[in-house]
Amino acid sequence: ILSMFWNLENFFSYKDDGTGESDHEFSTEGSRHWTSSRFYAKCSAISKAVFWTADNFGAMPDVIGVAEVENREVLQRLLWSTGLRKESYSIVHYDSPDRRGIDVALLWRSEKLDIVSSSACHVPGLNTRDILLVRMRNKLDDSDVAFIVVHLPSKYGGGSTAWKREKAASRLREVADSVYNEGCHGIVVMGDFNDIPSARAFSRLEPLLFNASAQLAASGEGTIRFNGKWNLIDMFWVTDEYRRKSLMHILKIPFLMVRDTKMAGEKPLRTYLGPRYVGGVSDHCPVVLEIYCRKKILL
Repeated sequence: ILSMFWNLENFFSYKDDGTGESDHEFSTEGSRHWTSSRFYAKCSAISKAVFWTADNFGAMPDVIGVAEVENREVLQRLLWSTGLRKESYSIVHYDSPDRRGIDVALLWRSEKLDIVSSSACHVPGLNTRDILLVRMRNKLDDSDVAFIVVHLPSKYGGGSTAWKREKAASRLREVADSVYNEGCHGIVVMGDFNDIPSARAFSRLEPLLFNASAQLAASGEGTIRFNGKWNLIDMFWVTDEYRRKSLMHILKIPFLMVRDTKMAGEKPLRTYLGPRYVGGVSDHCPVVLEIYCRKKILL
């Protein structure tokens, strides 16, 4: 099973639906001058990145977790307007109470997986992104697998924010515990955790969940670059069921990287650099998790 996660950084439609400041900002009339041509250029770049991933891993991702998407409509437009329309991806999405109007979602293909159920799990006391839980059946070995997509509260806004991530991490652990206790021992958590693997908040996920990104972080790899330094904040966590069967990768996709003019090296090409449109996708690199499953033998 090939899982992919990507924070798509302000993936808004170009229409002002009247749902908030960010919705207006990323519209034709807004300060970003976010037009249909720019929106569909971003869709095209996302699609090309997914196909680049398929070329490099030998198969299309079976599931793609995404963050910072405005609504289901932008995902439908992504799938309908690009080559992804031929790949039979379905969408799991719920609107969340996030103040910026952004959500997480999951795209999935039925080649290896069947969907069993899905739900949005609210984080009590926080107007943040809901935790998305999707229960599936793995056709390869007839096992249960749960995919959980998260986008934890950010460090922006001033003041102490660690308590928000700790609260969200505790809720994530509750969700994972409930799935595990119901007999589904194969759990994959993916998302933007908005902090590095060693952050105190994530100790709440152990020992049920194992951080598949720990080794990459220890070697200095990262998914987002700030002041010339890579930080790994986009991660996969898995239960022991997949711990020795999985391998995580950070994708530095050549056509979505740009030279860092202030520091040595490269960084992800964003859609906007300050107020200036530069035509990239995100300030985050996508990440991939390979899970090796034995095919069931029919006698």
